[in-house]
Parts: sequence; C-alpha cells; structure tokens
Amino acid sequence: MALTRRSFTRAAFVSALGATGLAALPRMAFAANTAYLMAYFTESPSFTGADYGLHLAVSRDGLNWTPLNQNNPVVTPTAGEMGLRDPFLFRKRDGAFVVLATDLKGTDFSRNSQYLHVYDSTDLTSFTGYRRVRMHTLNTHTWAPTAFWDASRNQYGIVYSANNGRDVFMVNYTSDFRTVSSSQVFFSPGFNVLDGDIVVEGATTYMYYKNLADGFIYGARSSTGAPNSFTTYTSGLKQGNAMEAPLLLKTNEGGWRLWGDSFSPVNADYYAWSSSNITANAWTLLNQRDYTPPLNAKHGSMVGISDVEYNAVVNRWGLPNWVRLKSSNLPDRFVRHSNRVARLDAYPFDPYQEQLWRMVPGLADSAGVSFQSVNVANNYLRHAGYALRLDPNDNTTAFRGDATFYQTAGLADSSWSSFRSYNFPTRYLRHANSLLRIDPISASSSLTERQDATFRVTP
Repeated sequence: MALTRRSFTRAAFVSALGATGLAALPRMAFAANTAYLMAYFTESPSFTGADYGLHLAVSRDGLNWTPLNQNNPVVTPTAGEMGLRDPFLFRKRDGAFVVLATDLKGTDFSRNSQYLHVYDSTDLTSFTGYRRVRMHTLNTHTWAPTAFWDASRNQYGIVYSANNGRDVFMVNYTSDFRTVSSSQVFFSPGFNVLDGDIVVEGATTYMYYKNLADGFIYGARSSTGAPNSFTTYTSGLKQGNAMEAPLLLKTNEGGWRLWGDSFSPVNADYYAWSSSNITANAWTLLNQRDYTPPLNAKHGSMVGISDVEYNAVVNRWGLPNWVRLKSSNLPDRFVRHSNRVARLDAYPFDPYQEQLWRMVPGLADSAGVSFQSVNVANNYLRHAGYALRLDPNDNTTAFRGDATFYQTAGLADSSWSSFRSYNFPTRYLRHANSLLRIDPISASSSLTERQDATFRVTP
C-alpha cells in the first residue's frame, strides 16, 4: 500500500499497515518535529524542591524550557520504592511513547531494586499501563535507563547502570516493554561507568556515559550497537566539580546537543554543549545565557514532538502562573527576594520559591506590570530610596507607584526585557553588586549599565 500523505494519522497508519509491516519500517515520525518535550524529576540544593514523580516541560527551541503542571508531577509511581528518578522518555517506532525510570525515591542509593518503572502514552496527555518490569536477579541497582532500536535484532534494547562486581551497563531486549530477555553486560570498558544515553544515527550507535574514575562525560560509538562493541572516541567533558547524567539529543534542525547534570558545588545545575558533527570530537560549551532548564530539573530526557503534540500537552497540563527574571550579563543568576531585599543570586538556591513572581497588571497603571511574590502573600517588589525590596501592599498611591514598571525591549538585547519605573520614568530596574535598584539608564548609557538592566522573563 502506498502511503504518501504526511497528515495520515498514526492510528490509521498502523491499522492500514499492520503490525508486521510496521515492524519492518525504519523508525519514523508521523508529523514533523517542531518542538521538544523533557521528562525529569526535581531536587534543589537543600532538597526542599525534591519530588520523585514524572515532571514534564516543553520548549520550542530545545534550549529554554517551560515546566508544565506548575512544575508538579503528572504521575507518581504507586509500587516499589514509591518514587522515580532518571525518567527516560522514548518514542517507539509506532509513534507512541514509553517512559522508563529508576525505581528509587530520595537519595538512599544503598537501596537496590531489580525493577524499572514503566508507563505508556499515546499522545503525552496521559500515562497509562503502569507496571514495574524486572530486569535481572542480581543484588544490585537498576539505574538510569535508556532505550534504542536495534535493527539487527528487530527489538528494542533497554540499557541501564548496574554492578556485577564493577559498575557496568547491562542490557535487556524487548519488543513490547513488558517482557524482556535475560540481562547481559552491554558496556564494561575496564573502569566503572554510570548513566549511559544512546542515540542511533544512520548505521552508527552513539553512547555517552560518565567515567566514574575521573568524573568526566565521554562519547563512545559502535557500528553494530551490539553488546561490548563500543569504542570511546571523545575527550572528557565536565563543568562544576561533579557531573552525571549525559543527555544526547539530535536537534530538529539536524545539529546535536549534549546536556550534563552537575551536583557539585551545588545540586541541580545543568550545563549544555553543542556540535554540528556527532562523528567528531568537537563539542562547544554553551553560554548559560542561551538556555534555561526547567526549575529544579534533574537527570532528564528529551524528545522531539510535533505542533499537535506540543499543543496537546500544553492544553492538558497547563503553563506556569509564575515567571523568573534571568540576568543578561550574569546568566546563571535570577532575581529573588531574601530577607525582604531584592537581589540577584546564582541559581540553583533555596528557598527556590524566592525567585518566583506573578507578573500582574501594574498596581498604578494596568498598562505596566507589578511583581507579586509567589511565596509571600500580598507582597510585591517595590523601590524605596531607589533600592528594590519586598513589601506588603498597603494600597497607598505611593506604594502602587513604587511597585509599577513598564516592560520595554531590553536595553542591551531587544529580544529580552527591561523595566522602566512608573514614577521615576528615567530610571530602570538594574542590578549592581548583586542588589536590585532603579537607576537612570538610556540608550547612551554604557553597555554594562544596559546589560545590568536587561532580563529574560522565563518560567
């Protein structure tokens, strides 16, 4: 049967082609991928933001992410350890999705589980068929799953971290993510490894992993994807003191990104690299100005999605009712309140809620905006003596004016934002020595001053 219309639905396609014909096809998309979905769990430096359920975020560019469901989990396991880590979201060859995740709640890594949590989803608006799948009978963990299509076996490989006397990757093969083959060693290079992620590109299978001996992330590849056939081909990558959870993504434009999760010197800090050529040892660290991970995100996975899928998940789970303000020239820093003082601090930090703001119509002029604290009721950012602080709204004319700003094109970058004071119209919100204030700034001001007054409004 000739199937040529790109608008042919997945259900109709599967029905027309039949299971046998579908299995013989290469992995394919049923609509062009124009956006991305990320699955993750959450932790913050002091673990006040810890939640071991399945979290989702969307992105149009694969760099700047918007949490769904107010950054609450869309589903949480009801068996095993009653929590999940390291969720891996995978699009199967029929266009539907499966989620695999570590069976562990919290950070007691001495607790061993032989199981993975598994969910099915047809369109990402619900997650059904919850089950735990037993992967082995060893007295060891089953961490950080990833999956790939092995064309030579006509099956999916599920690869995960385990210990058989050494930290290695194990693999089980499956056709349905319900029954699996016996486990076998997949990658044991002679040193301890952790957290593999696998992408098949053409005839090559790429696997990025953490080398526990030196703490760096490396890339390996194989022409077959078979167990014990991988050769490391990159030098090591690391940011911060400790990094894990490499996440390899082919972008919708054809380039590549590699993400890594740093947990020291502060927990829950993401970094990213880019490359135009996955075959080369050529990764470039991205400026944190160029990307914003979801709030408190840990050990995620990403998948390309279509416009229809993007709109469906946004409509189902909803966008945040709060924003964050990211600095243009100190892009690891966000506006927060601390002891009622408005300041700029490096994220991640706790209490993480101090950086969450509701941008509401301006208290003095609805054409402007006011910043209402999410975690301190009826309190707003306002200037007093030109310094920004958090105060309760007393509904006076003076307070309303102090707490109102006009959002304009960014003084240093028109794609970002600057905020002009309502009652001091030559002054703009800016940071100086980590504190927030309003100062006279114009197009003729120095570049540093204009950058100090430029922010990205991001979830």
